[in-house]
Order: sequence, then structure tokens, then C-alpha cells
Amino acid sequence: MPDPTPKKRTTIDLGSLARSHADNAVATIAGLMKDGIEESTRLRAADILLDRGFGRPKQETTNEVKGELRVIMRKVFDDMDDGGEESGT
Repeated sequence: MPDPTPKKRTTIDLGSLARSHADNAVATIAGLMKDGIEESTRLRAADILLDRGFGRPKQETTNEVKGELRVIMRKVFDDMDDGGEESGT
């Protein structure tokens, strides 16, 4: 028969747990950057370290459409009464 006694739940702060491994994670990535066999592995590790250290570079966007951009916003429902129907109809 199963034990009817309630089990005590513990909460884990996952963010804190992950941060506790940050030094090892950076060391691992740096090790892959320096000693990785595949060039793609070394490049990706370097990219990860640069992104974390300096932030991702800003990406420029271009507008392929010529001419002006017009935005039209319309108010769909004017004064709504409590019944969810438009008033004045």
C-alpha cells in the first residue's frame, strides 16, 4: 500500500543553479575555442564567448519597398455597453 504521508516539496532556483556553473561553462567554451578539433567548433565557441562578453552586433534592416510607409489604424468598437454590443445601433 502506498505511503499516505505527504512528501515535502523543495523548490529549486534554476537561474541560481545555472549561474553556479557559469565559470565551468565559460572555461569549457574557451577550451573548445582553443583546442577543438573541428574548425566549426572553434569558430562557434569564439562566437558564443564574444556574444556573451560584448553582446550581439546590431543588425541593420533595409526597406525594399520604395515610397512611403502608411499605417492606418481604425477604432473597431466605439462605446461598448456592458452587454458587449455597440451602443447607438
